[in-house]
Amino acid sequence: MLPTPNTLLLLVDGSSQREAVMAHSPFTIGRSPDRDLVLPYPYISRNHAEIVYEGGQFHLVDCGSKSGSYINGKRVERQTLIPNDVIRLGTLQGPLLRFGKAEDTTSVLSGLLHRDQPTSDLEKLSWFLDAARKLNMVGAVHEILISLLETTMHLTEVERGYVFLKDAAGNLQLSVGRNIQMEPLEDDSTISHSAIQQAIHSASDFIVTDTLSAEAGSPSASIVAQSLRTVICIPLRKRSNDPKSPLAEILGILYLDSRQQRQRLMRVDSDLLRTIAMEAAVLVENASLASAEESARRYREELGIAASIQQGLMAVRIPELPYARVLAHSVACKEIGGDFYDVIATDNALYVVVADISGKGVSAALLASTLQGLVHAQVLAGLSLPQIAMFSNKYICDKSISKYATLILLKLSPDGCVEYLNCGHVPPLRHLAGEIAVLTNGNLPVGLMPEAVYASETIQVEPGERVLVFTDGVTEAEDPAGEFFGDARLEASVLQGGSIQDIFQQVQRFMDTAPANDDCTLLEVCFGRCQ
Repeated sequence: MLPTPNTLLLLVDGSSQREAVMAHSPFTIGRSPDRDLVLPYPYISRNHAEIVYEGGQFHLVDCGSKSGSYINGKRVERQTLIPNDVIRLGTLQGPLLRFGKAEDTTSVLSGLLHRDQPTSDLEKLSWFLDAARKLNMVGAVHEILISLLETTMHLTEVERGYVFLKDAAGNLQLSVGRNIQMEPLEDDSTISHSAIQQAIHSASDFIVTDTLSAEAGSPSASIVAQSLRTVICIPLRKRSNDPKSPLAEILGILYLDSRQQRQRLMRVDSDLLRTIAMEAAVLVENASLASAEESARRYREELGIAASIQQGLMAVRIPELPYARVLAHSVACKEIGGDFYDVIATDNALYVVVADISGKGVSAALLASTLQGLVHAQVLAGLSLPQIAMFSNKYICDKSISKYATLILLKLSPDGCVEYLNCGHVPPLRHLAGEIAVLTNGNLPVGLMPEAVYASETIQVEPGERVLVFTDGVTEAEDPAGEFFGDARLEASVLQGGSIQDIFQQVQRFMDTAPANDDCTLLEVCFGRCQ
């Protein structure tokens, strides 16, 4: 037995919650039905993890799962747990396990609502503020809304309560509903929507309506059908420091109603309801901000994982050949990039690929990874450069993804014969003995027109000659004044004999404090005697 039998995990899975008390060690978690806590998800291993009690502390131990265990967003093999640690298994978007003691993780109001009821308005106000402060420690939006509703219903002694929150489109959507037995309510068709509209457009902190007197002339259908006698609507307004805005933005509505008219209810102290309006709005806003911050954190973590995966998939091992040397460098302007390069050596030639996907970020990175694999496979299959471009173009066009790519394909033979094909890309440069020439072959980018036809050209390079392939992120790098690095500066750097790293350093010095607006890739192929 554990010395602290009330230690538990709070499982938050979507809108549902349940508690798992850890009464022994090890406490097993996994997909298998014989685990102490069963998580029936395909990304959870059968025996995924354990929580063990050793040396007076609890520790999360990953049991060799395929998809990993995470504490507060960090993947771990074994780590000591502290109260309110957030555990996720298999994925950062999966069910949330919050570690702690029962009194820390169960509904905040469970203790408050079972103690002696406050009698005076002052006691009620103190009661509410106590609940509000504790609610901020719960950390789950759904739990906060439930506790908020339960608190307010007990204070006002109404029969039904609802919380409506605005969605992304600005429409009020039902988030939580409870009846007098605190059972869930999911239907809002029988409430007074006219009272909600009045609260939205009113400058008041709350609206208290005696429906028989207020709507005696034309009572709404819901009021007649439900025999509603009292309706309270509390707008949940966002905090605003703008004195020119009399009505701050509404985050939602706290709606309460009752079929009985109670004089005691109608005499509820206005300061109490005003405090509820203010504190409830703060709770909802803080919970929403915390949820948004958590979503942003998960997005950043997933983006980091995606970047790591992309770097692994697109890692290039440059071959060593007696007749050529290849140097390359690529820098993404975001966490993951849309540029890529590849270098492939076959028995009779060296192939070089440089591509730039339209757009930036995740969508560009996905197409970059796919296109790199597609081109690599076609090179190994022995297809010609025009065939590679044609099939890549058809593949992207058939997917209808509204993306395209500029592409350079280059094939260097041991005798110095270079076949190259430019699909809408920045023209490469060739450099030898203080002279620069531009390779002018041009075709359409891949992914624009299904019927595009592609043709390559051939040149002969001399020993010591360099061919430089780059993306427009190099020439279009901007300084703080908005001026481009440009072709002239790049050519001057090449004429000075600058290496790939030298050129990148010059670009960085030119940009100074200006941020990068595009991915930058620069690749050099040197034939024969290279220094």
